[in-house]
Amino acid sequence: MTESVKPALREMRWWDIDAVLGMEKDLFPEDAWSRGMFWSELAHARGAEATRRYVVAVEDDRVVGYAGLAAQGELADIQTIAVARDHWGTGLGGLLLAELLRAATAFECAEVMLECRVDNARAQKLYERFGFEPIGFRRGYYQPGNVDALVMRLTDPSASTPVRGTENNG
Repeated sequence: MTESVKPALREMRWWDIDAVLGMEKDLFPEDAWSRGMFWSELAHARGAEATRRYVVAVEDDRVVGYAGLAAQGELADIQTIAVARDHWGTGLGGLLLAELLRAATAFECAEVMLECRVDNARAQKLYERFGFEPIGFRRGYYQPGNVDALVMRLTDPSASTPVRGTENNG
């Protein structure tokens, strides 16, 4: 019996965009990001003036997850987190989120914000485990379908650690 290899996280690079786009279209068919959006985000992810952190999770040479964060001053915004369907419930979402919170801390951000579909209970549980709290709604944020977004905030990302006992929710 072979031991399963856990996904390794690394910086997202331009050559990952095709694989990420494939996952994006599968997971978010109605509001998938475009190639240009990822190129634009990655353009701000390197060098001394970087304001973005994008990572991919790779297992057996396959991208099985990705995540991105934008920072401005003391505020960071989680732009995206996605996990391949066959990796749901493995804790990969939590691993990606923890990496984004490390990046927010490195960017010296005091708060991290995100939007989450109101009908995505799995994601909401993951964010709550890390200390995010709901602070409002954005009506009709996700199109098409006119689905509301739950706005969540985490203060002091450097102190965030997941609540134990529910590790498989991400």
